[in-house]
Amino acid sequence: MTEQRKSGVEMRRQVMGDVFVDRALGSATEFTQPLQDFVNEHAWGGVWNREGLPLKTRSLITLAALTALKCPQELKGHVRGALNNGCTVEEIREALLHCAVYAGVPAAIDAFRAAQEVIDSHQQQD
Repeated sequence: MTEQRKSGVEMRRQVMGDVFVDRALGSATEFTQPLQDFVNEHAWGGVWNREGLPLKTRSLITLAALTALKCPQELKGHVRGALNNGCTVEEIREALLHCAVYAGVPAAIDAFRAAQEVIDSHQQQD
């Protein structure tokens, strides 16, 4: 395993949590393992580990991008990550609302639905 992939797995665990990462890695097949390796090395090891932006900001940017791309399932994981990175529910809400203007209302509605599910679960744990 390359050093960048190793640091990527560590960052992914820090942001997304062990349960999420263990599930993603544990369910990888021979077909999907190369994608997991790519994500760990390039997204988490290459981009998320860069200096220049705090993790909280990276989380909000990621939520905006996933909203614009209409990826509610991926967004759920990253809402959890945003909460882990110190984003407040209000900051998450405002980022998603901001996306309604630039990514479209239907995309923001899907994002709000996905985010609400994770936020409700998170608040029940507290």
